[in-house]
Amino acid sequence: MMDAVNRFYNSIESASVQSQASLIEMFVYFLTVELGQEAATAKEVDQCFTDCDLTSPRATASRLSEGLKTKPQKYVKTGDGYKLQRHMREALSRKLDAETTTSQTSATLRSLEQRMPAGDAKQFLAETLDCFEVGANRATIVMAWILAMNHLCDYILKHKLAEFNAALAKNTDKRVKVSVITQRDDFSDIPEGKFIEFCRSAKIISNDVRKILDQKLDTRNSCAHPSGVKINRTKVIDFVEDLVENVVLKYKI
Repeated sequence: MMDAVNRFYNSIESASVQSQASLIEMFVYFLTVELGQEAATAKEVDQCFTDCDLTSPRATASRLSEGLKTKPQKYVKTGDGYKLQRHMREALSRKLDAETTTSQTSATLRSLEQRMPAGDAKQFLAETLDCFEVGANRATIVMAWILAMNHLCDYILKHKLAEFNAALAKNTDKRVKVSVITQRDDFSDIPEGKFIEFCRSAKIISNDVRKILDQKLDTRNSCAHPSGVKINRTKVIDFVEDLVENVVLKYKI
C-alpha cells in the first residue's frame, strides 16, 4: 500500500501545507474511497502518515471520534473504524479533483508501455490500458494478468525449460495434467497457483515475486467472476504496475 498512498499524497495540491486534521480526512478518503475499504481505523490512518514520511498526529483515534460530534458531522462509525459522511466524501472528491488524478495515473501507466519493446506484448498492454482509461477496472486486471502469465511462459520456454521441467517432475498434485512441458499449450494443463509454485521451486522467480503473483492471482480471481467486490482504480494501478515492473520488464525474453 505504500506506493499507492504516496501516489495519492503526491496528487494533493499543496500537500505540504495541509494541516494534520485535513490529512486525516484525506487519508480516510484514500482508504475508504480509493482502496474501497468498508472503514478506516486510526491505526491505518497513522500508517498512511508513516508511509508518506510524515509525523503521525497525536490521538488520531480521538480526532476521528470527535468527528462524529461536529456540525456538520464528518464521519460515520462503522465497526472498528470510520468512513466519511456523504457530504464530506463528495467535498473531498471535488477538492482532490479525481478526474485530474485519473489522467495523471493514466500517463504513469502509459510510461510503462513506452518501456516495452515493440511486439505483441506491447500491443496487448496498450489494449489493457485502453480498458483502464474507459473505467473497465475488472477487464484491466484480467488482461494484465494474462499478459504477465503469457510472458512468464514465453520466458520459461526460451530460457528456463529444463529447470521448470525438473520442478514439474516432482509434482504429486493430481490437478496437474502434464508431466513435462514440450510446447506452449502444455502450460494450460497446470493450475495457475501450481504454475507459480513450480516457478519458485525451480528458482525461476524470487520469493518476493512469488508473493506478488500469489496476491495478484487472488485479485484476478475476484475480478474474473461476477461478485459484489468493488475494484478501485488505485488497486488497478498497483496491479498493472506490479506485474509489468516485476514480471514483464524484469524477465527479458
